[in-house]
Amino acid sequence: MPHEVRGVVAKSKGAPVSVETINVPDPGPGEVVIDVQACGVCHTDLHYREGAINDEFPFLLGHEAAGTVSQTGAGVASLKEGDFVVLNWRAVCGECRSCLRGKPQYCFSTHNAQQKMTVDGIELSPALGIGAFSEKTLVAAGQATKVNDAAEPEVAGLIGCGVMAGLGAALNTGGVTRGDSVAVWGCGGVGDAAIEGSRIAGAHTIIAIDLDDRKLEWAKEFGATHTINSSNMDTSQVIEAVQSLTGGNGVDIAIEAIGLPATYEQAFYSRDLAGTVVLVGVPNPEMRIDLPLIEVFGRGGALKSSWYGDCLPTRDFPMLIDLYLQGRLQLDRFVSERITIDEVENAFHKMERGEVLRSVVII
Repeated sequence: MPHEVRGVVAKSKGAPVSVETINVPDPGPGEVVIDVQACGVCHTDLHYREGAINDEFPFLLGHEAAGTVSQTGAGVASLKEGDFVVLNWRAVCGECRSCLRGKPQYCFSTHNAQQKMTVDGIELSPALGIGAFSEKTLVAAGQATKVNDAAEPEVAGLIGCGVMAGLGAALNTGGVTRGDSVAVWGCGGVGDAAIEGSRIAGAHTIIAIDLDDRKLEWAKEFGATHTINSSNMDTSQVIEAVQSLTGGNGVDIAIEAIGLPATYEQAFYSRDLAGTVVLVGVPNPEMRIDLPLIEVFGRGGALKSSWYGDCLPTRDFPMLIDLYLQGRLQLDRFVSERITIDEVENAFHKMERGEVLRSVVII
C-alpha cells in the first residue's frame, strides 16, 4: 500500500523549502521504491528551487542519494529487496539510436518512474527524476545501481551526481592519463572531483584555479600540485600563470567546472596545441562565447562537453565504490557536514557562501 513519508518540497520559485508529508505509491512495472539513507545537497537542487531548471513546481528535491531497495515492481529482475544502491539520473533505455550505436552513456531516452509521488493530492516533480530528500522515493529500476554495501551511504550517494560529474569529466570525457598536465577551473565539489580523478589517472601536473584560498586549500587535499588564485587577475594573466607552470606550453586537458564564458575562454587558451577543453560547469541559457574561428582551427585538439561525466552507472558506480573501499578514492573528504532533513534550507545558504563542499542529509 502507498507510503506517507517526510520529504523536502520547493513549492514556488525562490521560496524557502519546507518539509511535507509525501505520498509514495507502490511500485508499478519496472519501478522500485527506495528507503533513502543519505542524500547530498547539490547546486542542482538549489537551481530547481530558484526556477532555473523549469517551472514545474512543486518539486520534490534531492537526487544525490544512496539507500536500500524497499519494494520492486513487476518485471524488475536486476534488483531485490534489501539491495544497497546509488541512485542515478541516467537509466539507459537500450533502444535509442545512441544505445544501438554502442554508446549507452549518451542515451537520449533515459527512464524515469511513470507514477507520480504527491503532496496533498498534487503531483510532485522529482528533481532529476529522483526526489531523494525523502524517507522513501519511487524511481525506475534502472535509476538504482547496486554497489558494495560496505560503503557508508553518505559517501556512496555522492557518486550519484557531483562526484561522478567531476571524476567522469577527467577520466571519461577528458581521457586524462599518466603523465598528463591538467588545469581545473572551479574548486567546488565537481572541480575537486575532477582533480581527484586526474590524480587517480596519474596526471603529473594538476593546477587548481579559483577565487577563494579556502577552496584552493581543499583542492590540494584532492591532489592539486599547483594553485592559482585568480581573484585579482585578468584572462591573460591566468593564461600566463598556467603556461608558466607547464613549460610555457599550456596543459594537455583544461577542465572548466564553473560554466562561465570568461573561465571557458581562459581554459581554451590555457591548453597546449592539440589539447582538450572539457566543459562540465553548467552555463545558463543566455550565456554566449566569442572565439576566433582560426584559433579553434589552429590549436587543434578537442572542445568537449561532459554530460554527467559521460558515465554509465552500471559500469562506473561499482568501480568507484571499490576504489573508495581500497583507499584509492577520497570520497570522505567531500562530506563537509551531516545534517537532518529539516536543515536543507540552511544547507543551501552555506553552499551559496562557499562554506561546504557537500552537506549530506542523513535520513
